[in-house]
Amino acid sequence: MKRLWTVMKKELFHIWRDPRTLGMILALPGLLLALLGYGIAGEILNTPLAVVDLSKTDASRQYIDRFTISDDFDLRYDAAGEAELIGLIERDLVDVGIIIPEDFGRNLATNKQTPVQMLVDGSMNPTDSLTVQLKLSAISQMASQDILIERIARSGTGWSLQLPIRDSVRTLYNPNGDQKLYMLPGLIPILLQLQTLLLSALAIVREREQGTIEQLIVTPVKPWELMLGKILPYLLVSIINLFILVGLGKLLFDVSVAGNFWDLIGLSLIFLVGSLGMGVLISNISQSQMQAIYIAVFIVLIPAIILSGFLFTRENMPAITYWYSELLPVTHYLEITRGIIVRGAGAQTLLWSSTLPLVILSVIYFIASVLIFRKRI
Repeated sequence: MKRLWTVMKKELFHIWRDPRTLGMILALPGLLLALLGYGIAGEILNTPLAVVDLSKTDASRQYIDRFTISDDFDLRYDAAGEAELIGLIERDLVDVGIIIPEDFGRNLATNKQTPVQMLVDGSMNPTDSLTVQLKLSAISQMASQDILIERIARSGTGWSLQLPIRDSVRTLYNPNGDQKLYMLPGLIPILLQLQTLLLSALAIVREREQGTIEQLIVTPVKPWELMLGKILPYLLVSIINLFILVGLGKLLFDVSVAGNFWDLIGLSLIFLVGSLGMGVLISNISQSQMQAIYIAVFIVLIPAIILSGFLFTRENMPAITYWYSELLPVTHYLEITRGIIVRGAGAQTLLWSSTLPLVILSVIYFIASVLIFRKRI
C-alpha cells in the first residue's frame, strides 16, 4: 500500500500543480453538458409555417388554428398562391406550407371531401422532416375526425355510433416524450468516457516522453500498483465530475435520478475504472502523446459516440459493428444510466444485461494494461 500511495501522490501532484488544467478538467464536462444538452435534447417546436388560404372562410380559419394553437407550428406568412409559398420554402424562410383550396368551406358545408395540400422542406434533417410530417398528418386527421363527429351528431344518428375496438395506450417512464429525459442520461456517459480516456491515455506515455519512465521501472513498484496508482487520482476527479453532471442535469433540465442514486454511483465506479484502464492500456502501447490521442479518438471515442446507442439504436447494426460496440464499456454504462435515471431500474435488474459485461470489460482492460506494461519492462 505504501508503494501504491507513493505513485498516487506523484500523479496527484501532477494534477494539483497545474490549477488551470484542473479547473478545465472539473469545469468543461459541466459546460459541455449544458451546451450539448440544450443543443441536442431540444424538441421540434415553432416550426416556421406559411399558409395559402384561398377559401377565406370561418372553416378554413378554424382549420389553420388547429396547427397554430400549440407550439408545434409558428405561422409566419400568409402567401397569395402556391408559387409564392414555394418561394418562401426555397429561401428557407419557412419549413412547412399549407394550401387550402377555394372551395374548402363550401365542400365541408355540403358534406363533400375536400383536398388540402401540405408542403414540407425535405432538405432539413430527415428525422425532423418525418416528425413534422407526422405532426401535420395527426393534426389534420384530428380536425377531420371532429368534423365527422359533428356531422353525425347533426344527423341524429350519432347516439348509436361507437367503434368496435377501444384502444388505450399508456407510455411508461417518459409519458410526455421529453427528449431531454432520453438524451441527458446518454450524454453523461459520453462526457465521462471522453474525459477519463484522454486523461489516462497520456499517463504512461507522458512519463516516457519526459524520460522518467526508467525511474519508475527500477523502483520496487509492481506493475499493478503503478497502473492503479495512475488510475485512482483520475478516478477521484471523474467521480467529482459525475456529481457535477448529475446535479446540473437536475438544475438545468429537471432530469432527476428515478432509481437508487447510490446504485448509479457504484456502477459508475466500475465504468470509470474500465475506461481509465483502457486509457492506460492505450498509453502503454503508444510511443508519443500525439499517437495516444489519435488511438483514443479514432479507436474508442468516435465509435463510442456513434455505436454505443447514444444516437442510433444498436439492434439494427451489422454484426461486426454490434460486437465492436460490445467491447466498449460506455455501451453498457449507457444502458445502466438510462435504466437507473429514466426507468428507475435497480442494480439487480441490470445485472446480466449491463452490469456483468461492464465488470468483465473493466477487469480485462485493467489486467491488459498491467500485462502490457510488464512486457515493456
